[in-house]
Amino acid sequence: MNVGILYSRIRKDEKLLLAELRDRGHTVEKLDIRKLSFGLTEPPAAFEDVDVVLDRCLATSRSLYATRYLDAYGIPVVNSPETAEVCADKVNNSLTLAGAGVPTPRTEVAFTSDAALEIVERFGYPCVLKPVVGSWGRLMAKIDSRSAAEAIFEHKETLGHYEHKVFYVQEFVEKPGRDVRVLAADGEPIAAMVRHSDHWLTNAAKDADTAGFELDDEAKAIVAEACEAVGGGLLGVDLMELEGEDGPGYTVHEVNHTVEFKALNGTVDLDVPGAVVDWLEATVDEERSQTEPSVGAHS
Repeated sequence: MNVGILYSRIRKDEKLLLAELRDRGHTVEKLDIRKLSFGLTEPPAAFEDVDVVLDRCLATSRSLYATRYLDAYGIPVVNSPETAEVCADKVNNSLTLAGAGVPTPRTEVAFTSDAALEIVERFGYPCVLKPVVGSWGRLMAKIDSRSAAEAIFEHKETLGHYEHKVFYVQEFVEKPGRDVRVLAADGEPIAAMVRHSDHWLTNAAKDADTAGFELDDEAKAIVAEACEAVGGGLLGVDLMELEGEDGPGYTVHEVNHTVEFKALNGTVDLDVPGAVVDWLEATVDEERSQTEPSVGAHS
């Protein structure tokens, strides 16, 4: 197959995918989003004969618009623009998960600092303030007191971008010093790891320690439900464990659509890029079988 890699920077994740695809004899088109333009009816020449495009753009805005164009051209893209639109925005993410009955932390949104402060007072301290768009734990704040909330909200109100006028407040979940990252393909887990840290943020990008994690049946079911809710595809599902009388439960705090897996690949005893390409090959084969005319078809 001919695979297009849509990127803005080739990171270790993309290098792993490129090596795996080429080792299997697939043709790979490296498509630098910074050098492309998209018209209303015809795709750029670089996309000719591409069987599927993997969206690996770093910038959310580029990802959202590029996948929308590719879908309009009829070019299969992973992940779909519908999935990207849900996952790229934390408000959409939370609303979609809650609407599908997937357990997710209590979350409220306000548009002024006074209204946001009322949310914080209802939730109690600590609670968490997140940007509606962002990754790697950036611009997130754990709010421990009213004075801290007032200072943080005042700072946000002075920033110019409209997204800073959206106050996305979430309850603080008492997790056991770790969270769980699951890489899943159409709801089926490929591999999972826990991310440990003494800091309240446990992102691998924040240098958290990682270890492989065996999902139980409840976690697998929640991952499948979360993936289906956002539209399926190649996804990263972030779980937090909840202690209960009947054992641990889980809550999904986010689903990621341009998921990184280099830390996971270095943690688990599985060839993660190999498993991703296995799924991609099966996906392309299924797409072909649905579009090719059946034997004996005639006009």
